[in-house]
Amino acid sequence: MRHLFAVLLLLTVPALAQTPAKAKAPDAVDTLAKDLKPSRVLVYKKIAERELQLHVFEPAGFKAGDKRACYLIIHGGGWTGGAPPRMYPFAAHYAKLGLVGISMSYRLHSAKTGVSVFDCVKDARSAVRYIRAHATELGIDPQKIIVSGGSAGGHLAVSTALFDKVNEDSDDLTISATPAALVLLFPVIDTSKEGYGQAKIGERWQELSPAHNVRTGLPPTLTFHGTGDTVTPFAGAKTFHEAMLKAGNRSELDVNEGGVHGYLMRNKVLYDDTMTKTDAFLKSLGLLP
Repeated sequence: MRHLFAVLLLLTVPALAQTPAKAKAPDAVDTLAKDLKPSRVLVYKKIAERELQLHVFEPAGFKAGDKRACYLIIHGGGWTGGAPPRMYPFAAHYAKLGLVGISMSYRLHSAKTGVSVFDCVKDARSAVRYIRAHATELGIDPQKIIVSGGSAGGHLAVSTALFDKVNEDSDDLTISATPAALVLLFPVIDTSKEGYGQAKIGERWQELSPAHNVRTGLPPTLTFHGTGDTVTPFAGAKTFHEAMLKAGNRSELDVNEGGVHGYLMRNKVLYDDTMTKTDAFLKSLGLLP
């Protein structure tokens, strides 16, 4: 009997070891994204052999020379993964409402390639500068650029307004990287050990921690965050929001009780609620027709 059990074990273990991992099932936003295609793809920056892109969704009746508001969305993935198509539904939503919607790529953090989180921040700031410099061609009002992002993308979105000293050497620093408004989706907002990102950023983490760098004069900001988020803890969003108000900035914090990281991407009802609230926020600022 023991011999038979040993034979069965030898036959079974390799089979188990070779069982492929299940792919992540598409969530609500994945489902919305699968049939969406941008109007065009532009290169906003070249770094060595890498071309960084803007995936542009143009509204009906678009023409160069328009002065439309722009909604720029940045994907998450811990600064180490993700791609523009993940956020296509957000860009397409605003294109349907008459804005120019854009989902952008950026260099991904990697110790192997030497790309740091500082480089990711530089790319986000470069993208805003490119959009502003090419506003006429893109049919965009340079004073009406909204920047949004999820998770690490939310960090990069707020970085466009916060980190004035983190810039690509090739950027024209006479062009502002600061947007007219920010919409942050479960963002990396505190990079201390109590938050997320300290290990990836390193000893200079505080230089890239939004919660530790709030000042007067930042753009109006709407933040969506769940209290059950253990990846980018809710406490950081609360700290950031309170610091924004104390500094005299407009800040709104939409709290989802029990919401885990990425909650609004997984459920169509929650996604729709997020877009409705974002629409109202942008209308209050005169950024949505």
